[in-house]
Amino acid sequence: MPDSRASRSGLLLAIGAYGLWGFLPAYFLLLTPSGAVEIVAWRVVLSLVFCVALLAVTRAFRPFAVMLRDRRIMVLSLAAGILIAVNWTVYVYASTTGFIVEAALGYFINPIVTVALGVLVLRERLRPWQWVAVGISVVAVLVLAIGYGQPPWIALVLAFSFGVYGLLKNRMGPRVGAVAGLTLETAWLTPIAVVVLAVLASAGTLTMGREGLGHAALLGLAGVVTAVPLLLFAAAARRLPLTVMGFIQYLAPLLQFAFGVAVMGEPMPPERWLGFALVWLALGVLTVDAVRHRRRTGALRLPEVAAG
Repeated sequence: MPDSRASRSGLLLAIGAYGLWGFLPAYFLLLTPSGAVEIVAWRVVLSLVFCVALLAVTRAFRPFAVMLRDRRIMVLSLAAGILIAVNWTVYVYASTTGFIVEAALGYFINPIVTVALGVLVLRERLRPWQWVAVGISVVAVLVLAIGYGQPPWIALVLAFSFGVYGLLKNRMGPRVGAVAGLTLETAWLTPIAVVVLAVLASAGTLTMGREGLGHAALLGLAGVVTAVPLLLFAAAARRLPLTVMGFIQYLAPLLQFAFGVAVMGEPMPPERWLGFALVWLALGVLTVDAVRHRRRTGALRLPEVAAG
């Protein structure tokens, strides 16, 4: 009975995390006329404030201070912070300029990019069906490049920036949790974010406080919107098998894709549908192979969660 309750609560927590990530484009659109650079700057600063408050409430400053003395973790967190800043900026830009579908594509192909990075960086050996999935995804990108008239740069930057980000988080090890990791990464980025906000203010283009109370309140929630899904994900991961988490991770890009097509009316010509169908086929092959491998070995490795 306790396991049943844990699984039920874990499922709800996971759906909550990926559901919130899935609706991030709608949140960013509500922040118009704020640009991507300003939104990301506020997101960095307010995420740091929120994470420090969480560390204070949970009395986790002592283990956090120990991490600050680990040079390896500090260097890795700096690199991770740079990558997540790139990822956030491109994602917010895509969400506010009519490229939500392409952004969703980036998170669909992220698991395949993670597998490819395992081969290129970690010298891992792929199983035959993993090679099939990678091959299908390469064909899908070529089809989409023909459809777009150019490579889907937004999707590729999102997939590779988050893929390498996940690799760095893996190198940090399990003792750097979601809140501690985000605190370190945003602490590195906050001085730059403050300078960006100061420059925008001096140029008269800062929107905070100039677009009404509702806009200011929504922009002020950027830290909460960033950190809460991470906390839900961390709680869900402790309660659910990785196979279940692996399936639920596709909820976020599916919601983003549906929002872009059904609500925002982004174009989906036949060649784009074909490209997405090939990506989904590759993900199906990858997922089935992972489940079969887990049944044989009792272990399953999944890519990092999409941070959006």
